[in-house]
Amino acid sequence: MLPALFDAHLHIIDPRHPLIPNQGFVPEPFSVADYRRRTTGLRIIGGAVVAGSFQAFDTGFLVAALKKLGPSFVGVAQVPGDISDAEILRLDARGVRAVRFNIARGGSAGLDVLDSLARHVHEVAEWHTELYVDARHLPDLHDTLAALPAVSIDHLGMSREGLPHLLRLVEAGVKVKASGFGRLDFDALDAIEAVMSVDPRALMVGTDLPSTRAERPFDEGDLQLLQDSVSPEHLDAVFRTNAEAFYLDPVRV
Repeated sequence: MLPALFDAHLHIIDPRHPLIPNQGFVPEPFSVADYRRRTTGLRIIGGAVVAGSFQAFDTGFLVAALKKLGPSFVGVAQVPGDISDAEILRLDARGVRAVRFNIARGGSAGLDVLDSLARHVHEVAEWHTELYVDARHLPDLHDTLAALPAVSIDHLGMSREGLPHLLRLVEAGVKVKASGFGRLDFDALDAIEAVMSVDPRALMVGTDLPSTRAERPFDEGDLQLLQDSVSPEHLDAVFRTNAEAFYLDPVRV
């Protein structure tokens, strides 16, 4: 049996809210009901709903999804660099806990406001910052990211060439999502073992459902790979408690 899972990376695609073509791509709908059906048999105890490039700065879909999913789920929003304190607090009250910078696909605020926006949302509501970025580009961002209060990188950084740069950030306290294995140009196990060797507290597991534009969608075998490759003493942390500590403030839960 797989361990209980806090799904640290999933998407909900609700066409009742704005969907903006990204590089000509508009995804198929993937509702909360679809997510629940797709994860039947998995021991999902919570998770993080992440805004995609095609959702840009719309947060209506995120608020609606979190209301349906319940308090064990949180949101990761894309917000503009000039977001107000009042809007941050409004979203925080509805379950948003992080801001996302989508460097790989766009649709989010840009790198020119990375430092200022990350610090703003953390100061106002203790949100952390997430990046969808090819790890080959991390050297240019290293000093900025290492100095921020709390950061995570999506999909194991996606590239073998960038893995050493990712590990340098793990040494500096950055978290990493073991998700989106179909987006990688190398064997996920290589990155999992490397991150675990640096800091077992850094790794968090996500399904990346519905795996839009990935060469291979999520498969339950991805979780089995993780279970088989992580030592028993770290298994609960990697599947659940690392992400819970990162996303769920005990005062809010």
